Amino acid sequence: MDELEQLRLRRMAQLQQQQNAAINEENMLQQQIEQIESVVKQKMSKEALQRYGNIKSAHPEKALTLLAIIGKGIENGQIKSVEDKLLKLILLKMQDGKKEIKIRKI
Repeated sequence: MDELEQLRLRRMAQLQQQQNAAINEENMLQQQIEQIESVVKQKMSKEALQRYGNIKSAHPEKALTLLAIIGKGIENGQIKSVEDKLLKLILLKMQDGKKEIKIRKI
């Protein structure tokens, strides 16, 4: 084998290691999310679970943020159970920084 072929093989091995590391990291993150979700879901009422499911399917990023907020609250002992009212309140607080657009007919 010439030097160029050895460099190619080393580079391929390096890229494969990087890809494997990224996959492992993604799997670990997914497991952590699932653990937090299972803890939070145990504390949710039926209505809150339904609303969370709707948010998760429509806005996955927002659902992750919501999980993180509720998970922290449960961990700190601030939240005992999650009712639909509390979920709505948290969602409203998450939207505070967004602009409201009004359309008027002229």
